[in-house]
Amino acid sequence: MTFRGIKMDLIKKLFKKYEEIIRYVIVGVATTAVDWVTYSVLVKFLHVNINVANAVGWIAAVTFAYVTNKLFVFRDHSQTTREELKKIVLFVGSRALTGVLQMVGLPLLMRAGLDQSFFGVDGLPAKILSSIIVMILNYIFGKILVFKKRKQ
Repeated sequence: MTFRGIKMDLIKKLFKKYEEIIRYVIVGVATTAVDWVTYSVLVKFLHVNINVANAVGWIAAVTFAYVTNKLFVFRDHSQTTREELKKIVLFVGSRALTGVLQMVGLPLLMRAGLDQSFFGVDGLPAKILSSIIVMILNYIFGKILVFKKRKQ
């Protein structure tokens, strides 16, 4: 069977091979949306400082990301409470690291010329670029540090 010249078997094979990454991208987009919507509402409607709005957006996104990465992306099941707490600490710690990178990076990118207003939100181009960089780093940390597969 073909779909516009592409064999469905090939599509299924590619999906199976990259299923985790595809799930991560879906969750990453949703997590980024939580961050951006929180940031945008705070800046545009509540006139909150961009750094404060960035921090609040980050907290909301990290909370959402832990649950969705654990259950949907990496399909992780901790065996003990201690193991779960360790994963939470590692997850929040790795997100704190990338959060600091984003906190520092956003104003730097804005000073570097990405300070334009987009959809009425100041600094949104800088926010988009910093979010892409952070999403890539977060996948790497989640995969190799937090939700690594246990040896049987």
